[in-house]
Amino acid sequence: MARSSSGFVAALTASAVAAVGFLAYQASANAPDTLGKAKTKAPAATASRSPARKADPAALPADSGRGERVVYSLRADRVWLVGTGGKTRRTYKVMPGTVDPAVGKYTVTSRSGHVTGTDGVPIEHVVRFDSVSGVAVGFSAAVDGSTPEPDSSKKTGGIRESRADGRAMWEFATYGRQIVVVP
Repeated sequence: MARSSSGFVAALTASAVAAVGFLAYQASANAPDTLGKAKTKAPAATASRSPARKADPAALPADSGRGERVVYSLRADRVWLVGTGGKTRRTYKVMPGTVDPAVGKYTVTSRSGHVTGTDGVPIEHVVRFDSVSGVAVGFSAAVDGSTPEPDSSKKTGGIRESRADGRAMWEFATYGRQIVVVP
């Protein structure tokens, strides 16, 4: 019995070695021509020869708070909906009104499903968080989907979003949700 088991082990070992050899052959046949060749090093970039690396405009601004929140950048005209763990759930460009909120922290204080904006445009998914000299400031979407530049002769605090972005804001920014306005 010892003889038949040693023969079986020898045959099994030979089969395993053959299988590994076959797989190694296949891998080498499909390897790229550059594998194993020395790579040439690109010349080191100098500050005067390489363009400055620009930050990702869609990246969440540093120092924009913690926890679940809406971040609004005045300079970038961009919004971030930030969920748990500081993960950006959605970011998008907006068209600000003629009245901006001050940099700071706010909370959602008022919401309206459908109203007419101070510019006379029917709007939906209105999420308000501030008032500047009697002008309500908040996010909204025009029912017709437009986001034109505001009439500079009117005081408007509506930060216009697309209808899809407005719907996302409406679902995310419930009463009491923190709004962080950054430069």
